Amino acid sequence: MRYLHTMVRVADVDASLAFYRDLLGLVETRRTDYENGRFTLIFLAAPEDENNAKANRAPELELTHNWDPEEYTGGRNFGHLCYEVDNVYESCQKAMDAGIPINVPPRDGRMAFFRSPDGISIELIQAGEPLEPAEPWVSMSTTGSW
Repeated sequence: MRYLHTMVRVADVDASLAFYRDLLGLVETRRTDYENGRFTLIFLAAPEDENNAKANRAPELELTHNWDPEEYTGGRNFGHLCYEVDNVYESCQKAMDAGIPINVPPRDGRMAFFRSPDGISIELIQAGEPLEPAEPWVSMSTTGSW
């Protein structure tokens, strides 16, 4: 398992960059606008992690800016912790065996979400290429929030 990023939703990109980049000294490693989803992802890394972040996309802080105004309550501005795993199916099965519901199953063989006992959303990303779609994951529906 490898730590990838922590996602935080931000309302004001300029204010957030002034804080994380200009005040704390983090370095922007990449940025992508998603027209269809109406959001922007901005990834930042600590200066000493910049080369590793650019090469391996980790460790990073992901700032997510939803273009449509939204008031974040109940900790919704904190998005998730993300880890890369060797086998997303095995990791999800282990969570299910421990009684943890899978909120977003890895139907695509690449990504899944579930929550910690304290309600923190955890994203698992398959290392390398996605696995071949397989049951029971393909037939599982998305549940709850993540």
